[in-house]
Amino acid sequence: MKIFLVSVFLMVTGSTSAQWDSTKLTIARDSLGVPHIFGKTDADVAYGLAWAHAEDNFKDIQYVLLTGKGLLGKAIGKDGAKADYAAALLRCRDIAEEKQNTLDPAFRKVLDSYIRGINDYARTHRNEVLVDKAFPATITDYLAAVSFSLCIISGADKVIGNVMGNKATVLPGFQSGGSNAFAIHPSKTTTGEAFLAINSHQPLEGPVAWYEAHLKSDEGLNIIGALFPGGATVFAGVNEHLGWAHTVNMMDKIDVFQLKMNRDNDHYEFDGNWLPLEKRKVKLKVKGIPVRIGKAAYWSKYGATVKTEQGVFSIRLTANQDVKAVEQWWRMNKAANFNEFYSAISMQALPMMNIVYADRYDTIFYVSGGKMPVRNNNPDYQWSATVPGNTSSTLWETFHSISDLPQLINPTPGYLYNTNHSPFLATAPGSNLDGSRFDGTSGYETYHNNRSYRFQEMISTHEKVDYPAFRRMKYDKQLPTPLQYPVNTDTLFLLDPAEDSATADVLGILQKWDRMADPASQGAAVFLQFYHYVNEKLSGSRRTMLTKKDIHEILLRITNYQRKYFGRTGITLGELQRHSRGSKDYPSWGLPDVLMAMHSKQQPDGRYRVTHGESFIQLVRFPKNELPIIESINCYGASARPDSRHYNDQMELYLQEKPRPVSWDKQTILKHAERIYNPPAWK
Repeated sequence: MKIFLVSVFLMVTGSTSAQWDSTKLTIARDSLGVPHIFGKTDADVAYGLAWAHAEDNFKDIQYVLLTGKGLLGKAIGKDGAKADYAAALLRCRDIAEEKQNTLDPAFRKVLDSYIRGINDYARTHRNEVLVDKAFPATITDYLAAVSFSLCIISGADKVIGNVMGNKATVLPGFQSGGSNAFAIHPSKTTTGEAFLAINSHQPLEGPVAWYEAHLKSDEGLNIIGALFPGGATVFAGVNEHLGWAHTVNMMDKIDVFQLKMNRDNDHYEFDGNWLPLEKRKVKLKVKGIPVRIGKAAYWSKYGATVKTEQGVFSIRLTANQDVKAVEQWWRMNKAANFNEFYSAISMQALPMMNIVYADRYDTIFYVSGGKMPVRNNNPDYQWSATVPGNTSSTLWETFHSISDLPQLINPTPGYLYNTNHSPFLATAPGSNLDGSRFDGTSGYETYHNNRSYRFQEMISTHEKVDYPAFRRMKYDKQLPTPLQYPVNTDTLFLLDPAEDSATADVLGILQKWDRMADPASQGAAVFLQFYHYVNEKLSGSRRTMLTKKDIHEILLRITNYQRKYFGRTGITLGELQRHSRGSKDYPSWGLPDVLMAMHSKQQPDGRYRVTHGESFIQLVRFPKNELPIIESINCYGASARPDSRHYNDQMELYLQEKPRPVSWDKQTILKHAERIYNPPAWK
């Protein structure tokens, strides 16, 4: 279900009756199938992006759109219906209808053109359409999908599940996820160039897998980067002047309020008055079920409301109060300097996201961004838990300005980074922000993780960083000393293998391990399974220590597993963990929370297939008087279609750690393109 719930930022519409003039844009596919889209206007380019992306992955674009139309259940069944209900509970279509007129008219043209491209593709490829009547899409469909997607990436699905009592809490730090972003100031590099690493860790496939594109218009748009299925512009990338990377930040973005109900459970108390709890009947369409299923959805002044055996709770979040996220990204795409970029992010239409920035004008910057509520700081209110929902003193309605958020620009040490860790550990010790200066109700992270600790270990050894060293940091596979997992594993490394002959082999391998996540490492294979089993054993628990009994059980399980599926202990990480797509199947490096992070899932044959982690990688140098120099690579290829030659043609370069150079020059791109074409106009 998750792969459909976390779909992000997606589709839009406009009139589809007019003919589209296809001569206004050109799509050039390079040798790896990556689209370079050239148009007279930003709107032309958006149409071309919609068409090109649909050619490569129309299925996932539809999954994204269907969440905005309440039809995902019709496409995939019960799991999709759960998403449809969540979107209705969060009133995503209401916010879409209410806020659509707040979009800038110039950006509205971009969205109108984007949806024309999608609708035209759907009409000319009817055999690929998943649900009848899904097209044409409307502006309300698009913005509803945006609203829902922002809610889900903010964690609304977890909170709703926890409140309803059907989803366990995952121990922080022991769940799949994470991203890296590094910016090095010219004063810290041997060449006097700024360096930027864009290295988000996403699912490798599905509606939130990265798609690379180059977008260029005669209106000043010229950016190379990546987006998710349905994205009308680049979400992270580099233009002629600057670039940025995103990582997810973990501050408190959602609040839960317990309502004080009357005896009939249909009114709640608020400031001494009894107010009716709003109720709607949501009609869900489910694949394979001929009739619609009705389910009640409730709403209070605080927002989406759920009735449970423990009481009635409302969920309030910032993500469903704005629909301008994609517009903000578009403005970031077009920024020509730091002031314009800062103005764009000051919209605060994204409810979350760290931003790490660099440009060719000697500026690096970091902000723990988001739309943060101004909460009542009365110590009686525990915002990280459940808050009373019977008083206006807990009903926040305003937000901090961007100047209130943790941010650093050009720190003295010459570098900034984030790996989903604390915003107060963004550069060298002694130059970081003082966390006590910021709103204590915001729940900002205060911890290192393995990736942040390891990056700090490495960069602290360099007075200045050359580009090869920068690349080595990005491609580092080493866990730090000491480990920074929230579960204490010290006991594991202190045990005597001779005390337990049944597990002596795997324990001995693990204790001799150099903590490198190389494919040839036996210790990394044991640790990967150890990580999975600890996660499984302690999920939903507050325990942070492992007993000898816990360790014995886990090591015995690993021993039996390796013997069952591989006939022996001492297998390597590459034997256990595979990077596979189509006919290609390779040993994979990487572990959870190393800088080259990989997360994998057990398969029926006993091997683990990588599903999440290193996906789109973009490394950038910013010479002062030249265009940025870019290397990029995708984990599989430009197309999600198994019959395409670009379905898995980047895998070898990806595993060899060889991102390819990317050209800005239109004539060079056209000269070497494998295909140049205009999308066919729909009449």
